[in-house]
Amino acid sequence: MTPAQLRAWIVSHLDPIESYDPTARAGHSDYDAQGGVPEGVKLAAAAVLVPLVEHAAGLTVLLTRRADTLRAHTGQVAFPGGRCDPGETPWETALREAQEEIGLDPGQVTLAGLSTRYQTLSGFDIVPVVGFVRPPLRLKPNPAEVADVFETPFAFLMDPTNHERRSRETPDGMRRHFYAMPHDGHLIWGVTAGMLRILYERLYGPDGSKE
Repeated sequence: MTPAQLRAWIVSHLDPIESYDPTARAGHSDYDAQGGVPEGVKLAAAAVLVPLVEHAAGLTVLLTRRADTLRAHTGQVAFPGGRCDPGETPWETALREAQEEIGLDPGQVTLAGLSTRYQTLSGFDIVPVVGFVRPPLRLKPNPAEVADVFETPFAFLMDPTNHERRSRETPDGMRRHFYAMPHDGHLIWGVTAGMLRILYERLYGPDGSKE
């Protein structure tokens, strides 16, 4: 595929921004094993930017490593993102957070569409907003939030042979299963790897047969 064809193909497999419905049921929820979100649990609306950088040599995915000084998920690999401010759309949140966290100019981002909403046990209802990023990148990471910014080849992350299934026991004695994608000294796992796996399934299908 040419870069233009690849871009169009990715866009065709995402939900158009215009069709966003905040009342629709989330496509993936960590609460499914419990029969849904427990009564009384209120999830915070959040969004992340899934930045696909359009280099001449191919697409990469821009990722961050969270600062070790943060209260939650310290040191973990994540997409730029955070809570939605009142009245803010998910794509407005994603672009704002990317600018605040890593200094990504919103003018360099062309929004492609929305991937599948993801509800997390940490209390967030996340909308992944996919965007194409035009290089060169002149990033200024916020040291209070981000310890590192790096790029991982899109082809690597969309190769199911790199999607490791792992598990760990939680403090309450339950065994949680998750995806992990180690690459070049970085461990992409948990919710971030889960969202990448869901993006893979949207593009290629669960068994890789989708065109």
